[in-house]
Amino acid sequence: MNIKKIGLSALAGSLVAFSAHAGEISVAGGASLGLKNTSKTSSGKSWTMGNQLTFTGGGELDNGLNVSLSFILDQGDDSTTTGTAHNKTSPFDSHSITISSDELGSLAFNPEGGSSAQAAIDTTAAGDAWDNGSGFTSPSSSESTNALVYTLPTIMDGVTLVGSYSPGGAGGESATAWRVGYSGIEGLSLDYAQGETETVGSEATTTTMKASYAYSSFTVSYSDNNHDKDAGTTDEDITSWNVAYTVSDDLSIAYGTETIETQGQTVDEESEKFNVSYTTGGVTLSATQYNFEGSGNTAGAAGEKERWALSATFAF
Repeated sequence: MNIKKIGLSALAGSLVAFSAHAGEISVAGGASLGLKNTSKTSSGKSWTMGNQLTFTGGGELDNGLNVSLSFILDQGDDSTTTGTAHNKTSPFDSHSITISSDELGSLAFNPEGGSSAQAAIDTTAAGDAWDNGSGFTSPSSSESTNALVYTLPTIMDGVTLVGSYSPGGAGGESATAWRVGYSGIEGLSLDYAQGETETVGSEATTTTMKASYAYSSFTVSYSDNNHDKDAGTTDEDITSWNVAYTVSDDLSIAYGTETIETQGQTVDEESEKFNVSYTTGGVTLSATQYNFEGSGNTAGAAGEKERWALSATFAF
């Protein structure tokens, strides 16, 4: 739904010294209900539910700048993840403010829930099949808090340049990242990004490469995420492929794979995913089968897992 001319000037005037203007607020929502089952784990069958509301407001100032504010209402989203005490119990999840213009590009500040220039594209070609499907392991979070993300104005058709910086907290951790993307050829998308995180006495570099090409009803995608630390033995490389076929405007099928190679481990963690989805009248019905080998870098039957998942997702 849209609530127009709400008068964001009162809100903006109380926060920053911008010229008073009536703006626009929009609210978008999403919900899902699903059933999943993971074999050879203690989780077994379980129901799943997703729900959130995204509020966005903004307007154009006298000087030509566009300012927008966004936040997500999602109670308890941070209750089992890292974060400050207030956002673990707050109903508010990701939130940000963005200042932009055609001439200057855009500058976004993300106090919580934002992604660095590199983390914004680190989802694998298969859609993080291992993280989303296994139910027994989870790669490190790519979320970046207190991050400033700057997207340069268009300098060449099809080229995107993005940089970001997060100053870190009391532990002395800071992060910088950059990304370049190219989409100047119909159907082709290329991205390369690199991020560096510094802590007291150590430094880690994460590099992401992605490519996808769509031709007719087929889309083929590839990604590689490499995480390299200058200390310890936790270096990791994740390669992924995905092939999607659009049967019709409503029906699509996809097959994807992921391989996680971890330094010091002789057994790789491998996964494959097969998905069928059907969309009608704002509802997406999805069925997914996951197969995993090498769970916990364990060879043989002990490292084999399976999961199937059914879901209905509603957009409003």
